[in-house]
Amino acid sequence: MKKSTLLLLVLLSCKGYSQLDKKYFKKLQSERVVSSNSVEWQQFGPGMSGYCEEYWCHPTNTNVMFMSPDMYNSYGSWDNGKSWQTIKDNDGTGREMRRVQDIVFSHQSENLGYSISVRGELFKTTDLGRNWEQIDDFPSKGRYAVLTVDPSNDNNWYAGAGDFWNVKANHRSLNNPKGEVAKYASYGNILKSTDKGKTWKKITNGLPPTLDIGRIIVDPTNSKKIVMATSFGVYSSTDQGESWKMSAKGLPNNLPRDLTFYFNPKTKEYVLYELEQTFYEEDGKTIKAKGGIFQSTDGGQSWTSISGNIALDYNKISSFDAQRGYWKTMSFWFDKPEKELKEKHPDLPTQMFSTFNRIVVNPLNKNEVYISHNVKHDKAFGPGDVWKTADGGKNWLATARTGVDWMKGKDDAYWQSRNNPVGVNTTYGHLQKEMDHKPEVSGNRFMQINNKGELFVCIEQQILRSNDGGKTWIQVDDNETKPGSDHWVGRGGSNLPGRFMLLDTGVKGRKFFSSGEHGLWQNANLDNYPDKNAVAVKQIEGQLNEKGATSIASVAVHPNDPNTIYIIMFRQDHRGALRKSTDGGKTWNDIAIAFKAGGNISNNVLQSSLLIDYKTPSNIYFNTIASPISEVGGPKAPFSEHGIFTSADSGLTWTRINKGLPTVGATKEAINVRRLVMDPVNPNILYATLVQSADGKIDGGLYKSVDKGENWEKAKTPNDIIAVNNLFIDKKTNEMFISCGRARGTQEEGGVWKSKNNGKDWDKIFDMPYVWQTEVSPVDSNIITVAVASQDENKGVTSLNPGAYLSKDAGKTWTKINKNLGQPDSVIDLKPDPEDAAVLWCALKGSGWAKAIIK
Repeated sequence: MKKSTLLLLVLLSCKGYSQLDKKYFKKLQSERVVSSNSVEWQQFGPGMSGYCEEYWCHPTNTNVMFMSPDMYNSYGSWDNGKSWQTIKDNDGTGREMRRVQDIVFSHQSENLGYSISVRGELFKTTDLGRNWEQIDDFPSKGRYAVLTVDPSNDNNWYAGAGDFWNVKANHRSLNNPKGEVAKYASYGNILKSTDKGKTWKKITNGLPPTLDIGRIIVDPTNSKKIVMATSFGVYSSTDQGESWKMSAKGLPNNLPRDLTFYFNPKTKEYVLYELEQTFYEEDGKTIKAKGGIFQSTDGGQSWTSISGNIALDYNKISSFDAQRGYWKTMSFWFDKPEKELKEKHPDLPTQMFSTFNRIVVNPLNKNEVYISHNVKHDKAFGPGDVWKTADGGKNWLATARTGVDWMKGKDDAYWQSRNNPVGVNTTYGHLQKEMDHKPEVSGNRFMQINNKGELFVCIEQQILRSNDGGKTWIQVDDNETKPGSDHWVGRGGSNLPGRFMLLDTGVKGRKFFSSGEHGLWQNANLDNYPDKNAVAVKQIEGQLNEKGATSIASVAVHPNDPNTIYIIMFRQDHRGALRKSTDGGKTWNDIAIAFKAGGNISNNVLQSSLLIDYKTPSNIYFNTIASPISEVGGPKAPFSEHGIFTSADSGLTWTRINKGLPTVGATKEAINVRRLVMDPVNPNILYATLVQSADGKIDGGLYKSVDKGENWEKAKTPNDIIAVNNLFIDKKTNEMFISCGRARGTQEEGGVWKSKNNGKDWDKIFDMPYVWQTEVSPVDSNIITVAVASQDENKGVTSLNPGAYLSKDAGKTWTKINKNLGQPDSVIDLKPDPEDAAVLWCALKGSGWAKAIIK
């Protein structure tokens, strides 16, 4: 009787174990599925930790703002910037609205707005930007740079073709003053709608075929009159955009970089402001600038300079970086070596100004105008991140001042002779220590002004706001829990490249979060912060430390000493080194160079899986991969020594251990090792998960070593599998989970398989074509999380329903849990909490980290 009962239990267990809800997964593979409300993610971590080059203020509602940072998330705020939420579709493919080019709202119906994405896709909102619907029949082919609505009649909408605002790639020079022509953009046309965006008409009449459009402005007093800034000059129309003619009288170069306007609804006064592309000309022993700032009071028919005293005497500016920037810009503009230009034009100019590219005017004061330049990416130079005139252009002053030169009072006498305030007037968050010691070499990414005249800019990697006309600028990405704590709560608009999270650190409650460009973070005390559900973090390595490491690939803690922490870096500072702290992250040192990678320090050598032998801690491992599938994009370093690295002397010396792995070339490069896993019972047993090589010639799989990686053999997996992206071993049950699939793979090869007998047999428990990661809760083995990636739109089985998934019954049933995750296609680390079964954590490729509580 007992044997029969036992056999019945075993059979029932096997039946439940192999059960797969085929109906649910078929639905996921064929239609958009809405996420459950049982889990809602709350973003945390530092805010604008990459660059934001696009930002918009609602024309009539001060509380409403939007931004689209460069790491592919887009956000909206409806409380005047106190908090931000994603405006992307949590349950979409993740590719919608990932880089928005423009967002424009009606002046009559505040809820109505349109946005256009980097792909030329048009989206519409009727609820003040909280939700957006794609307009499928919008006739764009390629990128459009700008949207405009008629301020007096929201029936009339316009879209301008081009790539005008791609500052990093679209540079102007003497030989190419009109900028680059990109293959992915549309050119030479505008699209026009006179029925609130229902239908659109393409207009090319009188427009050059490679015309790049930066701004379109409709006269608020006459809907037929339109002016636009283009790569071919300023154009105007008097027939509502049906035909165009040049409108450049008074402009020295007629190559606008930006265009804006002032309108007084009471007096009907209408003034246009244009920012010229600066031309540089050889002038004997020096170089002179031609361009500046111009205004028009006749609707753009003629222009008058308001450049005033914008030019500077570079003989009185001793900043090394300002002068170095000047020579670099001249070299690019003339396409000549710096040495040749210095020999031919040895005298520094007495009247010189930068290449400015943004202009705004206070809607409440036509004489208050602001201009800015992007020093880092737009071949610009010189002091002052933002410049201002308060008297209609007679006098200009540097109104946003950052960096060590302003802090130390360098050239104060010259600035005071110009009646320019001196000293630093910008305040940053976690970047403050770095900015205090850094020269003024960043410049501004975007500039916007709201209907109250309050300003927003992005300097270095934070958004700053001025509510006092540029007298002071304060970062608005993060809230400090209390003054001086260096504990930061993000406002929800993060642009941080989130990466690996170490949640079990040997100290109860302590968690580590690694990131690209902004170092290593640890959860921190909320102090007196009012929202007790928030997550505060503090940076323990990165910009706060002089010469700190900023792009952290992985982190590990010594099994016997939680104050000893190791990190490896995938790019930028200390790339290729093993870095160590013995005081819990207060101080750090490179203890060894694990490998030497060529190329620029910004090139990637993508590493992961930093492991320490829990019985013999002198044994350390990590791997590098040549065919990355989830890491932050960018140029790879000229580096071929991929595979698995090991050290037997606590990281002082390193060797590669690829014997038995598929390799190529004379260097025996194991090109596709994605993750390395140590057996939780026997540290001599290691597993390596391999993806397919980039050329498709070498398949991946699961490999096992029983001798600390000295020799590898391919382990048994289901026949359909070509790439194993991850392996997880449940420490409680010793069950194994492999996450499989490719961006262009078949349905059969993708998903999650589970083994109860050390890999002898596998059963599929999750069926999607491309899965990056599976993890089981250390507290409750019934709780499993899965991260699903988005397949190639054209060559995959489906790009539907990427993101986070949860099972609370050991994989029998699943729930999609993407609510408030703006990048469902980029969940690169997803884990249950090691102490609380109700808590989940995730890292996203371009929007920091997030925490959720299972309801």
